[in-house]
Amino acid sequence: MNATQPAVDPPPEPGPDHRYLLDNARVEAGERFTWLAELFDGVTRGHVERLGVRAGWRCWDVGAGGPSLPEALARAVGPTGHVLATDIDPAWLDPRGGYEVRRHDVVRDPPPQPGTFDLVHARLVLVHVPDPARALATMVAALRPGGWLLVEDADTELQPLACLDEVGPAQRRANRLRRAVRELMTRRGADLRFGRTLPRALRTAGLVDVTAAGCFPVGGVACDRLEAATVRMVRPELLAAGLADDAEIDAHLAAVEAGELDLTLAPLISAWGRRPG
Repeated sequence: MNATQPAVDPPPEPGPDHRYLLDNARVEAGERFTWLAELFDGVTRGHVERLGVRAGWRCWDVGAGGPSLPEALARAVGPTGHVLATDIDPAWLDPRGGYEVRRHDVVRDPPPQPGTFDLVHARLVLVHVPDPARALATMVAALRPGGWLLVEDADTELQPLACLDEVGPAQRRANRLRRAVRELMTRRGADLRFGRTLPRALRTAGLVDVTAAGCFPVGGVACDRLEAATVRMVRPELLAAGLADDAEIDAHLAAVEAGELDLTLAPLISAWGRRPG
C-alpha cells in the first residue's frame, strides 16, 4: 500500500437476514396453518381453559396466522367478549369469523388498546422476530392488571431430528433435510433455543405466577402433511443455498407421501404468566 493512501477498514460482517422464511404470502402457508392447528390447537386450548377464559373476556391472538384459534377464542368469550387477531400479513384470517382482524407488527407497532386484555396469546411467533424482548413488552403492555400472557414457541435444539428412529437411508435423508431447514432459519435470525428461555423471559418481562409445559407429536398424517408443505415452501431457498438438491428433496417428499417415515417436530414449549395488580 502506498504510504500516502489511507487505510481502508474491511467491510462489516453481514448480519442475519430477518425476512420471515415461512412467508404467509406463499400458498403452502395455508396448508401449514391447517396442520399446525391439527397438531397444536388442542394443546393451546387446554392451556387457555386452564387460565379461565370465559364469556366476556377480551383476547388478543398475536401473529395468528390461520383462523382456527381466533375462532375457538371467539366461541369461548361469546358475544359479550372480544377477540382481536393480528398478523404482519393477515391474508389467511377471516374478518367474518366472529373476531376482529388487524394488520400489526408486534415488534414495531404499539400495543392495541393497552391495558385492556384478559388474555394475550402468541404461538410460534417470537422465535422468528428480531427483538423478542420488545415483542414481549408490547404484549405485556396490552394486558389488564391480572391478565394472562400465554406464549408458545419451538425449541429445535432440544430435539433437532425429523425421525427419532434413524433406521435407514430415508430416515437419514429426512434428518439431513431437517438440519438444512434449521440452517436456513438460523441464517434468517431465528433463535433455535428460544423455547427453553420462555419462563425466564416472562419473569424478566414482569409477569408473576409463571408456569411452563412442553409437548411434541410423533408420527401421523398431520406431521407428514406439515413436513411436505414446509419442504415445498422452502425448496427454492434450500436449492439456492446449496443445502440440498432436487433429487434429494424429491426422494424425501416421495417417502413422506408413501408414509414411510415416523416424522416428529421440535418440542413446543408453552409458558404463561400473569401481569401483577
